[in-house]
Amino acid sequence: QVQLVESGGGLVQAGDSLRLSCTASGRTFSSYIMGWFRRPPGKEREFVAAISWSGGSTYYADSVKGRFTISRDGAKNTMYLQMNSLKSEDTAVYYCASAGTAVVVAIPYHYDYWGPGTQVTVSS
Repeated sequence: QVQLVESGGGLVQAGDSLRLSCTASGRTFSSYIMGWFRRPPGKEREFVAAISWSGGSTYYADSVKGRFTISRDGAKNTMYLQMNSLKSEDTAVYYCASAGTAVVVAIPYHYDYWGPGTQVTVSS
């Protein structure tokens, strides 16, 4: 089992920055890929970014490329999402997720464990 907890969400204005954290506990060594997803109001969950836990390869949705940066700190078992130049359309509940094997990073059901989510609200 892997337990994930997100933090860092909040209410910001358009153009501001925010950094989300995802702290993992439990069988963290079993994580191969970790990702961020979000669920905007009234919409389906969508892929945001992902990172391979060992090699640091990163993947981004086109909608956040150039504005968001995913990173991880293995020593702290923590993954981050630095979000810059936030837009109102970035408003969503943000979730982190963990997969134990190589997966198609943008597909939610490929992930094994999920955090409860953290709300990000961007006012225009």
